[in-house]
Amino acid sequence: MDIKAIAMGLAFALMWSSAFTSARVIVEFAPPLTALAFRFLISGLIGVGIAAAIGQSARLSRRQWTGVAIFGICQNALYLGLNFVAMQTLPASLAAIIASTMPLLVALAGWMLLGNRVKPLGFAGLVAGLIGVILIMGARIQGGVDLFGLVLCVIGVLSLTVATMAVSGAASGGNLLMIVGLQMLVGSAVLSVPALALEEFSVTWNWQLIVAFTYTTLVPGLAATWVWFMLVNQIGAVRASTFHFLNPFFGVVIAAVLLSERITALDVLGVAIIAGGILAVQLSKQPAPIASPT
Repeated sequence: MDIKAIAMGLAFALMWSSAFTSARVIVEFAPPLTALAFRFLISGLIGVGIAAAIGQSARLSRRQWTGVAIFGICQNALYLGLNFVAMQTLPASLAAIIASTMPLLVALAGWMLLGNRVKPLGFAGLVAGLIGVILIMGARIQGGVDLFGLVLCVIGVLSLTVATMAVSGAASGGNLLMIVGLQMLVGSAVLSVPALALEEFSVTWNWQLIVAFTYTTLVPGLAATWVWFMLVNQIGAVRASTFHFLNPFFGVVIAAVLLSERITALDVLGVAIIAGGILAVQLSKQPAPIASPT
């Protein structure tokens, strides 16, 4: 893995993790589904416009369109939609921790549903990740966390798992920025239905909302997704997913610094265990080095 790939991976992890804090600010002042539908509409139009300007085409292969649809529905509409609703009552740090378990769920699904072989290191990582989740969830539930919001986040991360397992179909074949824009437009279209049906357009306009919405639209929304697809194309989904082990740390630290969310010693321990489990799972997937002839 070269310096460019490492830089992209670190940038992606930081941008992805910061989305929970900015989302927490947005849902304090605007209806969550409506705000998210507008965010995807703006990000999608910008992405498609820039892609068209640099010569990328919307004439995608059938495999790419399938990936765009699945990614747009599962990640953007379900995962982020459920998270935005949940973060009306949940701390951003807890939502980030739950979402960070996605690589563990991908590995678990591959083992249980697809028959993928799990090495001892990977199995140890899955067990460690489960222990970390139990530590954090047990403490938060005893502390009176909103269970409805917690359930929404869990359903959301399951949807993100499905989207991640489908990412190779959307990332292959070029036109990456066009694909990023299109999958955001899919998310916007899907979210607009429950937004119009369930929410009243009531917005408290202030500088915090404007800054958070602009940041979320351009950085975690557009830039992070584009960097992720670029990273997957350059080093593959397995190696790219290794950077997810940084997400629990970044998500908790950013929420603590910007939102003054309280972080307990048990949270820190759980996050460290989850991060270690994610890293172990991803390292177990790395191909063994080929011995050079002597």
